[in-house]
This record gives sequence, structure tokens and C-alpha cells, in this order.
Amino acid sequence: MSAQHAAGWTRRRVLGGLTVAGTAGLLGLPARPVAAEPPPETTTLRLFDGPVTCIAPTWVAQDLLYSEGFTDVHYVTWGRQTQNGGPEALLAGEADLSLTFPPSDLIHIDAGDPVVILAGSHIGCVEVIGGSRVKSTRELKGKTVSVPKLRTDQHIFISMFAAYVGLNPQKDINWVLNPMIDEVRLLTEGKIDAFMAGPPATQELREKKTGHVLVDTTTDRPWSQYFCCLVASTKEFVRKHPVATKRALRAIVKGADVCALEPNRVARLMADQGLGRYDTTLQLLQEIPYGQWREYDPEDALRFYALRMYEVGMIKSSPQQIIAQGTDWRFLTELKKELKG
Repeated sequence: MSAQHAAGWTRRRVLGGLTVAGTAGLLGLPARPVAAEPPPETTTLRLFDGPVTCIAPTWVAQDLLYSEGFTDVHYVTWGRQTQNGGPEALLAGEADLSLTFPPSDLIHIDAGDPVVILAGSHIGCVEVIGGSRVKSTRELKGKTVSVPKLRTDQHIFISMFAAYVGLNPQKDINWVLNPMIDEVRLLTEGKIDAFMAGPPATQELREKKTGHVLVDTTTDRPWSQYFCCLVASTKEFVRKHPVATKRALRAIVKGADVCALEPNRVARLMADQGLGRYDTTLQLLQEIPYGQWREYDPEDALRFYALRMYEVGMIKSSPQQIIAQGTDWRFLTELKKELKG
């Protein structure tokens, strides 16, 4: 059995008692897709499995994907099956769908790469953690901020946060490159002043009282008003597999609804399978407003982030060019009508 196949079956067991019928009943939905809908063009689906637990909807979607007609579901795990982030794994042909951060998506769309955004997943999940020498984002001026690489999600997010409070991220911040695994130690030793983190690290840092939060995209405006994570694919996959794309997206957004409705159950199932501690996972699921994919507009999020990234010189395209080149909302529009309430 391949590593990817083994990982897929591990994810499948995550659901345990959260069966297809049970999930459908919980959401008030039919256990099977609309009868008139044709079967997927492919029965194999590869989902990017990132290092953050906020992608819980893709894990919860496992059995729902089987009910949608996929018989072979793989989770391509970062650090094991791939060293790429979500958009890069899509472009490398390693994954078919992924939850992604807007900055990386916009960098690729701006460059003409065939990334396509299909929907929003959830609001807010990343934080900027500061050390003892900084009490606010504005105090990052002249300080040392750690990122794994330049023009990554971490670098772009922090640049946008800094520019929003009047700093020039290119001139006012001393950027240093470090592996993410070293950043907590470097902050504790006073060798850096800030870095960006996502769950479960954010919950664990609060528990250990390591540093303090400078920006929290779950609660701090304007960031908390826009999707921080999107559902992305490639133009080729969507073109070749439109039915499979819609079916996969339906499973993922249903998974987001389950995360909102049953956080205790999802946290216990994930903890039982070693996908995260129960307490930190439950905290994550209770903090992040899952199940809001109907209410918020992903196009608004892309427009907002494109403007912020244009202001800091990260992209050259206008928001409208980004939206025209890198989005396909037809499946989301259909699902909003189909999965009302």
C-alpha cells in the first residue's frame, strides 16, 4: 500500500461514527447527490493535506467524497508526499483540490499560472506572534521578523498587516529567513521579534504563554471580514472534470458545515486518530467561524487582498484582472441554491 493510499485510509477512519448517512441527517440533506446529476468523470481524487488543522473540512469530507462517487481518495501530505504548499502542489500535478491562502493564490494568478479559485472555506485562522520588544504591529518598525521565504503567505500577510498601520514593509522591517520549526525558539531567545503562525501552533502558543498576538485574522478587522482560506484547483482539472469538481466541492462545504455544527465530535474523532490534540482542535473549531461559505463572498475576499497586495508591490494585476483570470464561481452558485439553510 502506498504512503498516499495509507494516509487516505487514515483520514477515512477519522469519521468513525460520522457516517455519510449520519452527516447528511445532521445537515438536513439527502445522503446522495441529486439523482439527475451525472457521475464524476474520475473516481480518483487527491486533496492537499497541509500542516495546519484549520483544513478540518477536507478531513471531515472523506466519507462524503465516497458518497459523491469517488472510490479512491488520497490525501497528499505536506512534508511527506510533497514539499510544496497548496497552490504549488496543484500546479505540480500532485493534488487536484486544496484549501489555500489568498496571498499564494494571487501571486500565481498574477503570474499567469492556471490556479482557479472555486469557493471560500472559512474566515480567519492565522496570527502574528510578537516578542517582548513589540506591543503592536506598528512597533515592528526596525524590528526583525522571521518568515520561511520571501513572497510566501507569511511574508505577504505580515507585509499587508504592516502596511495597513502605515509601515513600509520593504524598508521598515528586517526580514530574516528561518524554518518554521525554529521560530518559537528564536522568539523565546529574543533573536526575532515576530512571526506568523496557524493552528494548532497558535492555540499551543497561547497555552504556553509564548509571545503575544499582534494580529488575529479571526477577530481583527478588516481581516476578519474576509475569507482567509479558499478552495482552489487548476483550470485543467476543472475543464476535464466539471462534475467531479462540483461533487468534490459539495463534500468540502458540507464538511465545513459539520465542523460548525459538531465541533466536539469532530475534535474527538480527529484526536482519536492522532490528527491533533482534542483540546486545541476543539478550541480551533469553536474559534473559527466554519459554515459561513454561503454568507461571505469569496470574490470580495480576492478583491480585498488583491488591493492590499498591489499596494505593497506583490502583484501587478488589478483586482478585476485577478478575478477574471483566476476564478470560477459556477459550482459555488449552484451549491448555494442546492444547499440552502
